Amino acid sequence: MHAIDFLKNESPAIPAVVVLAGQQAHFQHAVLVRLRETVIADDDAGLTRFAGKDTEFKTVIDELRTVSMWGDRRLVMVDDADDFVSDHRAALEKYVEAPAKKSVLVLQVKSWPKTTRLAKQLAQSGLDIECSELKGAALSKWLIETARETHHVTLQRDAAGLLIELIGEELGMLAQELDKLATFVGPKQSITAEAVRGLVGGWRTETTWAMTDGVRDGHLAEALHALDQLLDAGEAPLKLLGGIGFVFRKLAYATELSRSQPLPQALKEAGVFPRDVTAAEQYLRRMGRVKAERLLHMLVSIDSGLKGSNPLPDRVQMEHLLFRLSGAV
Repeated sequence: MHAIDFLKNESPAIPAVVVLAGQQAHFQHAVLVRLRETVIADDDAGLTRFAGKDTEFKTVIDELRTVSMWGDRRLVMVDDADDFVSDHRAALEKYVEAPAKKSVLVLQVKSWPKTTRLAKQLAQSGLDIECSELKGAALSKWLIETARETHHVTLQRDAAGLLIELIGEELGMLAQELDKLATFVGPKQSITAEAVRGLVGGWRTETTWAMTDGVRDGHLAEALHALDQLLDAGEAPLKLLGGIGFVFRKLAYATELSRSQPLPQALKEAGVFPRDVTAAEQYLRRMGRVKAERLLHMLVSIDSGLKGSNPLPDRVQMEHLLFRLSGAV
């Protein structure tokens, strides 16, 4: 079971042994909060945590079998438990067969192979909660569902994509920005890509838009100046490429659509912001179809280059990309 599914259940049944597998801290924290609410009613005295490395199995078992003075149940968690599981696998297998009735053992591990005997036991009598990273469509879906279910707002699909491009894939940071956006627009309202563009990221975001707008509008010197500012401030080239790609992938898609419909209509269907349609149309007409049809190739090529296939410095590659996107070369 993934953490997303576990968290949707407001009153989950908690067995005697629970595994949190994966390294997504946001999910781990959220699951632990739900476990505390369910098992010990948020009573701090009912929670004991051990560091997995060098923790003795007997110490953990003694804690599990100790009767709580303050509540009916206890929650005993072993953090970073990969070595603990490896060192005490046979003992854990026996414990799973006859666990303490008044306690819940939580093992937090990075890896949880499903083929082990212990994992198969847990599949029958315990609970394996996957706290893994989300990528691509799954990450966008999580953002949209979180906006709806937690904040009671609508996060538009392109707004979710832009938020990921600007912030990255770290769920904790995405959740913080989503909270800010939801507070700004208010309940039952819609978070648009334009709202994300205006409210997320501060100076770096505005400078990124200045760079992409400069390329689109034929102001290459301004775009290069903005790029220098961002790189000098320590912005990662691949993150900058995310912002550039968010704009120019839509223009590439519009170019493809324009084979069968008027260009302004194609731009709108591709998801270009309404206020940018005219400027985008002028850009594509200035580029011409041959160059416009190579936009996507330019983005794919530099993505590969920045990841190691091109020996040139990252700054040089980014500058060359802006020249190519502007139609100057």
